[in-house]
Amino acid sequence: MCGIAGIIDLRGQREPDRGALERMTDRIFHRGPDEDGYLFAPGIGIGQRRLSIVGLSDGQQPIYNEDRTVAVMYNGELFDYPEQKAALEARGHQFRTHSDTELLVHLYEDFGEGMFEHLHGQFAFCIVDLKKRTLLLARDRVGICPLHWSRQGDWFFFGSEIKAILASGLVPAACDERGLDHIFTFFSMGTRRTMFSGISSVLPGHYLKIQLRDDGQRADIVERRYWDLDFPDAGDEYDPDDPEELINEFDATFRRAVDLRLRADVPVVGYLSGGIDSAMVLANASKIRGTGVPSFTIRIPTPKLDETSKATDASRHIDSPQTIVHCDAQVIADAYPHLITAADCPVIDTSCASLYCLAGEVHNQGYKVALTGEGSDEALAGYVWFKTNKIIRWLDFAGFRPSAVVSRVLRKLSAPHVSLSQQRSIDRMIAGPLAQSEMYNFVALSRHRFYSRELKQKLDGHVAYEDLPLDLERMKRWHPLNRSLYLGYKVMLCGLLLNHKGDRVAMANSVETRYPFLDDEVIKLCSRVHPRWKLRRARFDKYLLRQTAARYLPADIALRPKAMFRAPFAESFFAHSPPYVAQLLSEESLKKTGYFDVESVRKHFLHYASGKASKSRFFLEMGLISVLSTQLWHHKYLGGGLCDLPETRPTPKVDRPKAKAS
Repeated sequence: MCGIAGIIDLRGQREPDRGALERMTDRIFHRGPDEDGYLFAPGIGIGQRRLSIVGLSDGQQPIYNEDRTVAVMYNGELFDYPEQKAALEARGHQFRTHSDTELLVHLYEDFGEGMFEHLHGQFAFCIVDLKKRTLLLARDRVGICPLHWSRQGDWFFFGSEIKAILASGLVPAACDERGLDHIFTFFSMGTRRTMFSGISSVLPGHYLKIQLRDDGQRADIVERRYWDLDFPDAGDEYDPDDPEELINEFDATFRRAVDLRLRADVPVVGYLSGGIDSAMVLANASKIRGTGVPSFTIRIPTPKLDETSKATDASRHIDSPQTIVHCDAQVIADAYPHLITAADCPVIDTSCASLYCLAGEVHNQGYKVALTGEGSDEALAGYVWFKTNKIIRWLDFAGFRPSAVVSRVLRKLSAPHVSLSQQRSIDRMIAGPLAQSEMYNFVALSRHRFYSRELKQKLDGHVAYEDLPLDLERMKRWHPLNRSLYLGYKVMLCGLLLNHKGDRVAMANSVETRYPFLDDEVIKLCSRVHPRWKLRRARFDKYLLRQTAARYLPADIALRPKAMFRAPFAESFFAHSPPYVAQLLSEESLKKTGYFDVESVRKHFLHYASGKASKSRFFLEMGLISVLSTQLWHHKYLGGGLCDLPETRPTPKVDRPKAKAS
């Protein structure tokens, strides 16, 4: 993949500052170290950094249509490029490159804003219709590729990463307290809101349209949705009588998804954990290639967290040459500041730091593309909270939902400060209670425990659930499990797994990650099948996947219970703290930021540092990591002065040949 950035005069008259645009693209050099490109037109300046994977010799951007009236700057991959190219050529289009990027300008010529239904892949791009003076900024269906934007007066800024927008020097960096509240509620950021006031994310499955006007008046920024995850109404799900029919369909669909993601003009490798998801991806990839695809595995040297032996069993079975990357508490603590810089926001899940190191080793060995198994748990109910919720829902009968009462009672017991009316209000915002309700309730305990009085006043009663982009009317028609899966796609998938664990840590190391389980056809099939093919008898998660995997892998791998990939919390940061931890959680630093209750944070931190804290208080540890991570983010992006670590690194020195302005 690549990185894009741009400056648009919404009045369409002033020329964007080339120096500012070059600073923006330089700041995301890691996303595309191979080359850069620029497009300038009246009121428009767009830049791109390229990580060349397809069309190595002639894929330089911008890329135009035949008469150069339409141009595109692009980050991503369209995996069905050869088939789409043939269809477009049959309709008379002429291609000048071997890059999948060129599909976009021709699809726009034929379909205009209807082009999105023809895009199959992962992408964020800016299409410019130079004749109509129209720009479309779009993001893929599930949010694999990031895209952010900000309006400052009559100027519009955008970038693949927020750090690119800030590098312009024309957009101020300030905290959005409501964005911070997302971290302490969902431990992810999957909505329009970011940690920065005045900077937004383009939602997955959405695009922005900017129509520059001829009268010099300011153009509007119009947001439109072109896709959303959908499920059949409860009772209308696909549930064939012959299991082999469905298993065969899933097998063929998934095989096709892996095959498409092996398309590249550079070698492709894969991540391999101890679970079924990545093993299934690599088993298919190796079978398609006819030889073992190289794999990369993280080793966490903590007995309960170490998946190395399980991953090695799978690698031997599929004959995959395996690299094991050692990530102990010290490695994670050392990598953590780089992770925060990469993500542009606090990151609570410490395993993201180990994935940062994993991508670094992939890059060090000269690879640019890695397959990964993310998306399976969201499609096929792999997490423990889906199982717990199914057990509670056994109480429901004939339209009555005692499970809702049980959920609220459990939440009330764990969080007495949250009233039942507040719980009901939250449930209405998500068509719930849902499978994640109890978990997010536990996560949010840290809001009550650690927020300062000033932060609570600034939030003024706002809760993060208000920002979730959910289609509540459609949700009410779905099976309860599908409602929970929908929430997972909207929050945890795009806000954590594809962001902090996916694009940002990979692209920080100039590596593109690809996701067969997030293929359009795989998602469509998993969405329409009956919930019993996803979760059976509250024990067998990902049932359809496991039945299919038994064709490729030994039973002990195909039926292996789900285990959350985690890295140590307290062990990494509190038991043997690196110097920056004590500095960030010092009374002085906590008072400087003002986000947190100094006395409460200090009490719990010192208790952990003394070695006396219980290792079973998982959500308390998460809360302290949330505080630490927020302090580190503030230090990195909002002025420093909290610890000895450097602030966000300056724009890298880039040896740039003279770029051809177009």
